[in-house]
Amino acid sequence: MNGHEAEKIAAAYLQQFSLILITQNYRCRFGEIDLIMQDHNTLVFVEVRMRTRETFGGAAFSITPTKQAKLLRTARHYLAEIDNHPPCRFDVILLSGINGQKIDWIQNAFGE
Repeated sequence: MNGHEAEKIAAAYLQQFSLILITQNYRCRFGEIDLIMQDHNTLVFVEVRMRTRETFGGAAFSITPTKQAKLLRTARHYLAEIDNHPPCRFDVILLSGINGQKIDWIQNAFGE
């Protein structure tokens, strides 16, 4: 499974909980955000991680402080492009198993 397939699984999973997909793979000079979604009045920046094995701590441990800082800068860039700045949060979707059959959703995984 590649990253794009993992993001599609994550988006479909979150849509089951009434989140609305705004954009996928938002890119700017600071980095990329896998999914940007809306949860009622909250803008949700979603990082998707896929790991087939739990070696080296699994998917959750791959989101290092450096990666978090890149995501924060990228989110600030996105917010600068829109007029209305709603409440925001950073969620993480962790897919594990050979086909990503195990899904963990961490809301408010990190922030400023």
